[in-house]
Amino acid sequence: MSRALPKYNKRRVGLAGGAAAVALTGAVIAGTALAGESSDGGGADARTLAGPGTISCPDVASQLPAVPASAQAEVTRNLALLDQQIAEANKRLVDTVGQGGPNFVQNAILGPLEDKRIATVNRIATAIGRTADRPAGLDSLAACSLDAQGDPAAPGQEETGGAGTAAPPAEDAGGDTGAGSGDAGAGQGGDASGAGTISCPDVASQLPAVPASAQAEVTRNLALLDQQIAEANKRLVDTVGQGGPNFVQNAILGPLKDKRIATVNRIATAIGRTADRPAGLDSLAACTLTK
Repeated sequence: MSRALPKYNKRRVGLAGGAAAVALTGAVIAGTALAGESSDGGGADARTLAGPGTISCPDVASQLPAVPASAQAEVTRNLALLDQQIAEANKRLVDTVGQGGPNFVQNAILGPLEDKRIATVNRIATAIGRTADRPAGLDSLAACSLDAQGDPAAPGQEETGGAGTAAPPAEDAGGDTGAGSGDAGAGQGGDASGAGTISCPDVASQLPAVPASAQAEVTRNLALLDQQIAEANKRLVDTVGQGGPNFVQNAILGPLKDKRIATVNRIATAIGRTADRPAGLDSLAACTLTK
């Protein structure tokens, strides 16, 4: 038996086939207020007091089907986490006004936020899918946009305005070329600039036997892990000397970890459809910088 959550922000985004609206508890609604969304669904017009603009994200709760009772707590917890992520991103938007180059907001705030949301909505879909049909298309709700106020102290933020203008996540562009055996080869993309090299734990070697039905998807996502490391190493070289002492962690290693979490979750889900879902792959997501 399923039961619906209490009423929640109704900003709707189209999903294939549609979905029934669900909502959150009052505590989560309070979190939405922190995230800069208005209670009447007009979150796109909300603004922070500091003037750099406000981050707006598609509403996930209203796009979910009826939530099975067994998944209720996990879904509610992750919906609250989505609100927390927006609130944290808005705080970072205020705290970093004037930092970085013209793409700083996209690379250091909107991009990492999208990766976190992908991982979170995947957990929601997985929780529902254990006892009901797994909702499809939630990843399409992950990208957020900046409603900028044109504050000249916030360079480059205008570039991110408008839903759908954010660059697509690497997950969408990842090809299925290559064997995908290798984010073990941390250090690919190393350079002579002294920027260092990013090293990540190997995922392929930690997987159980992969069912034939999941082989193509697993291979594609393993290849994507390699692509993510290569892109991060390139960004490491391209941004030498930029930002403050925490720039590499905030703008490169942190976003890379979020992308890897989303990717290994897809691998685990693919295997789990016809075999035991591998546990603990998230522990392989964090990477380090080797000078």
